[in-house]
Amino acid sequence: MLNVVFIITDNQGAWTLGCYGNEDIRTPHIDALASDGMRFSKAYCVNSVCSPSRATFLTGLVPSQHGVHSYLGGERPCSQMGEDAYCTIREFKNLPRILSDNGYTCGLSGKWHLGDSMRPQEGFSYWFTKPKGHTAEFYNSEAIWEGEVYEEQRYYTDAITSHATDFLERHHEEPFFLYVGYNGPYGLGGHMVETHWNRHTEYYSDKDLACFPREPIHPWLHNNREMMNNPVSIRGYAAAVSGVDDGVGEILAKLDELGHAEDTLVIFTADQGLCGGHHGMWGMGDHSRPIHTYEEAVHIPLIFRHPAGIPTGSVFDQMTCNYDFFPSVMDYLELGEEIAAESALPGTSYGPALRGASVSLDEVVIHEYESVRMIRTREWKYTWRNSDDPDELYDMVNDSGEKVNLADDESRSEIVQEMRGRLTEFFDQYADPQYDLWKGGSSKAGLLIR
Repeated sequence: MLNVVFIITDNQGAWTLGCYGNEDIRTPHIDALASDGMRFSKAYCVNSVCSPSRATFLTGLVPSQHGVHSYLGGERPCSQMGEDAYCTIREFKNLPRILSDNGYTCGLSGKWHLGDSMRPQEGFSYWFTKPKGHTAEFYNSEAIWEGEVYEEQRYYTDAITSHATDFLERHHEEPFFLYVGYNGPYGLGGHMVETHWNRHTEYYSDKDLACFPREPIHPWLHNNREMMNNPVSIRGYAAAVSGVDDGVGEILAKLDELGHAEDTLVIFTADQGLCGGHHGMWGMGDHSRPIHTYEEAVHIPLIFRHPAGIPTGSVFDQMTCNYDFFPSVMDYLELGEEIAAESALPGTSYGPALRGASVSLDEVVIHEYESVRMIRTREWKYTWRNSDDPDELYDMVNDSGEKVNLADDESRSEIVQEMRGRLTEFFDQYADPQYDLWKGGSSKAGLLIR
């Protein structure tokens, strides 16, 4: 059986990586991973915050199906800690449970953020995680190991890497699934206006880092205004990105050392992107009012490497969303029969492309966050708000920077109606009525916009 290492970072847009064109931030190990495998140039997230996007990666369902519409906080009964906490994806077929049931030893090192963090979930036997989803600081932060909460004094990203390599040391002689949930680069919280300390701090201390646009603050920006155009925040985020890259390098080196580079599928991605000054925004979609859907917050990195099967140095240029991820991985692992009965999956497998065969996707991306729904095609991006806030329509061929909103342009009214129709058709087909917020449904997470 093919081993699997799934690395997912926190709040990292594709724009932050050298293999996606960034010339300022050092990411040699992730770039090498792309050179050795397949890089997806147009991968998107279905939701621009942690819990919903992670639930989609692991189930193939959209928020209006799995019921996690926003990040999990302290709400009940879906809280991450306490007697009434529960795992929000437990009622669905999901990646770790299927792999565990098929003989894999499953380990988690890092962020979970899907509920009931104190106890190993969904087939995992190795369980090092965070009590909560957010990162208030990178040192002296709470962690969970062997059923106990303690204060982790190390740089948290390094602690996650240490547990990831420990899992590999312990279980490399049997089929394994390692889920590495990095807490970095993150880019949020009060520590972002202080110096971010890791081994890259000195290198970035005098760098201009032009990849972070210096723009006027967008009037919609609700949080993180103090980080806009702030060299401390800019350099700190860059250092955190490189810190994650260090960890990826250590994990890849451990696979080499243990003789598993050839028989392991390594996947690198992020739960969502982050605007680092782009459009006058800092943060994700939830940090503006109304919630925004700008490219830098929804365009994520996605890289697959399996030397024995995936074409080296290849690029997949079709548009895909992370609801395609679950059926694609099941397909590539030859476990597609495990989800054959799940006809409600909205995604399409790109598994054949990973094997070097041709595949044709619809190239339509659907994104939803509570009162906001977005459809992205090669030509257009339309954001529909179920509120009094304005809708947005951008010509992505001639205005890739999303500068000119055409939603109220009468000459584009047919495009608006077409996009609305396609969104309506999608959610009419796939949304579970109990979780369809636009039709009075509920959510497992506390909502930002009620």
